[in-house]
Amino acid sequence: MSERFDCKNCSESLCGRKYIQVEDNPHCIPCYDRLHAHTCQECKEIIGHNAKELFYENRHYHSHCFRCFRCDRSLADEPFTSQEDALVCSDCYCSEYSSKCVSCDKTVMPGSKMLEYGGSTWHEDCFVCHGCEKPIGAEAFIPDNNNYYCVPCYEGRVAPQCSHCKKALTKGGVTYKDEVWHKDCFLCTGCKAPLAGQPFTSQGESPYCVKCFSSLYAKKCAGCNTAITGFGDGKYVSFGDKQWHQPCFKCSRCSVSLVGSGFFPDRDQILCTDCNNDD
Repeated sequence: MSERFDCKNCSESLCGRKYIQVEDNPHCIPCYDRLHAHTCQECKEIIGHNAKELFYENRHYHSHCFRCFRCDRSLADEPFTSQEDALVCSDCYCSEYSSKCVSCDKTVMPGSKMLEYGGSTWHEDCFVCHGCEKPIGAEAFIPDNNNYYCVPCYEGRVAPQCSHCKKALTKGGVTYKDEVWHKDCFLCTGCKAPLAGQPFTSQGESPYCVKCFSSLYAKKCAGCNTAITGFGDGKYVSFGDKQWHQPCFKCSRCSVSLVGSGFFPDRDQILCTDCNNDD
């Protein structure tokens, strides 16, 4: 007798019948379709052994079910993408989901190179420097009044020039008397210490740190003999050719404050009314 050749699942003879091998085990067509065939994601029916099957992201489809969910066109031989698990042809995706290039007003196709900045989108070749009109691509750029510049063009054509070194000022800096400086270039005229972020004053057009201004130009308080710089509370009293910090303007004998009160000069002293009357 010849050896039997049966379906692994139902044990019916496969002699003279079509069959499909699964892991070296023969299956009749009905058993194969029932046990091993995939279910179509779209119509939920079995994809039979003789049907054309398409596969996308772990999902299986009949070829005639693989269609755009918007316009229903077949995607079997068309470019497509997915939107929230739904298949969409390129035309529908572009009309509903794709951005438009703000330069040429054409659709930025899915998968194409593009640039996004400030809520706007450009084709890579459309994002060009306003100065030299060369594509900026992935290079650094600087926005200015709704225009975009590559760094060399911005520094050479747009950026303000530092009053000290005459080089372009591209970020930060100090403004003083309607002129701009790099922070590292804004220095005390006297000691050359950086003044950015520090209190300073001026003599004529020249900036000075407090220490240099005090030693070179500030008047001395007749009470404590230190400089009156105008910093701190900035208030002082002047009488004759002398000046006092407000806290230092007090009676030479009893030390009561004379600010806002009557006083009497007595040679090198200033006296309150009571001390003057004692004389």
